[in-house]
Amino acid sequence: MTTMRALIGGSGSPELIDAPIPQAGKGQVRIKVAAAGVNLFDLAVAAGTLTDYGVARELDSYGLGFDAAGVIDQVGDGVAFTPGQEVIAIVGRLELPTKAQAEYVVVDAHAVAPAPQGISAVEAATLPLNTLTAWQALDRTNLNQGRTVLVTGAAGAVGGFAVELAAARGLRVVAAAGRDDEELVRGFGAEWFVSRDEDLGEAVRERVPHGVDAVIDAAVTGLAGLNALRDGGVFITLTAGVAPVALRGTDVTTVFFREEPRQLAEISRLAGLGRLTARVAGTYPLEKAADAHARLAAGGLRGRLVLTP
Repeated sequence: MTTMRALIGGSGSPELIDAPIPQAGKGQVRIKVAAAGVNLFDLAVAAGTLTDYGVARELDSYGLGFDAAGVIDQVGDGVAFTPGQEVIAIVGRLELPTKAQAEYVVVDAHAVAPAPQGISAVEAATLPLNTLTAWQALDRTNLNQGRTVLVTGAAGAVGGFAVELAAARGLRVVAAAGRDDEELVRGFGAEWFVSRDEDLGEAVRERVPHGVDAVIDAAVTGLAGLNALRDGGVFITLTAGVAPVALRGTDVTTVFFREEPRQLAEISRLAGLGRLTARVAGTYPLEKAADAHARLAAGGLRGRLVLTP
């Protein structure tokens, strides 16, 4: 077999094509994909709006999928992994002809980690992009144990991991989410809860006088989230082009995930120990990717959709 099924985007919706099976080069591995996560970023890639955000050149098409779980079936020179290993991987580059939402994917070995013990490939495929984003956003806040952080969208895929990781670091977490999500996000480790139908700044300051030390704005609340932040605090947005003005001496920045092997390995270990909650909202075969994209775009999911080749 020389070809595989793969999903590409750029013309408005995901398209399933036959593509050449990629070959692992030096420092790379090829993974036979068992499951691939579907993220909001995939919607932008499929819609062809990457150039609007200034994060990719205008191409005819782009490979889809950032998260993969599967089994290594080919290794290049200089790689410590071996064929047959179960792994998770993050595919960070945007301008690739095919990516994780395919039957096979080639990735640099530093973007791979052993799969979590005790959970399925479908569950594992929900981890890489979302957890790395949450981890690296928390790193950027530079908060010490006992300081306060507001996580908006705390019941969502990135937000939920941000709450769990923040609580594990000894931070005091204010979680903002839907009214029905209070029990869920408190279970992740949130100390305080704010419903998204409240005035965010006022509600947070009722719980944390003078405002929180940092905000991770997974729900894109913008100025509403900034109003919950103390003077000189750190505001992290995770979406290009939506950062509010850095009022009151605040430090406002956008965090995008990066491939980081030690972090990915630790994420896998924590998930295997049950300290990170891999939530699957539904599974779809590759040929039903458009349905998965439509469901994700409709909102309201608690967890991540996963494609299975």
